[in-house]
Amino acid sequence: MAYVKWFFILAFWGLVGGFLHYTLPQYDVVRIVNTYEERQQLGDWTRMFWSTPDQQSNTLQDRDVQFIQAVRPNGKAIVYRNEDTGWNWPPYFKFDTANLYTEANDAISAKDNPEWVRIMHYGWRSELLSSFPNAVKIAPAVGPDDKPINWISISILVILAAIFWAIFVRLRRFKRNRIDPMFDTVEDGFYAAGDAIEDRTRGVRRWFRRK
Repeated sequence: MAYVKWFFILAFWGLVGGFLHYTLPQYDVVRIVNTYEERQQLGDWTRMFWSTPDQQSNTLQDRDVQFIQAVRPNGKAIVYRNEDTGWNWPPYFKFDTANLYTEANDAISAKDNPEWVRIMHYGWRSELLSSFPNAVKIAPAVGPDDKPINWISISILVILAAIFWAIFVRLRRFKRNRIDPMFDTVEDGFYAAGDAIEDRTRGVRRWFRRK
């Protein structure tokens, strides 16, 4: 039974951690090598990995999506999508897809004369699921090691940890002050009833012995 309990606990926190890792902003230092636009089919379950900035985009089965191709300092390739988030989730309120596409084209550089940029994004890159992180912001970088401290994610995680801790403390206090006394009262009642039944049984046994 303890294994089942720990399985559900780990599964719950795994889902929470995965959700936060997908949603919270991350920073990459890269060299942009190309941009392009491609028609994407959005009819299957992988639709969840694409943005829905408005009601119309939520009903479309396919649409043109802009992409940004880049290379990390270690030489590995990474591809970002460039989609508006609008007023929907996650709440990045991104409406400047065209401007970001222009900035990405302006930052394209060659391998022998690299121009490093910092790309803030959310999401995952999965070749199996054909999912791409969504680029939110592009800023110049001093060099390949110019990766800023992710204060946004740190602040959100600290706030969430404080909220979870406050809820946990209040639930423990409620359990100690309300739930535990109620169970203690019920348990005492069972013990008292058991003692009463035992006394009556003992009296009946004595009566039969006299007979």
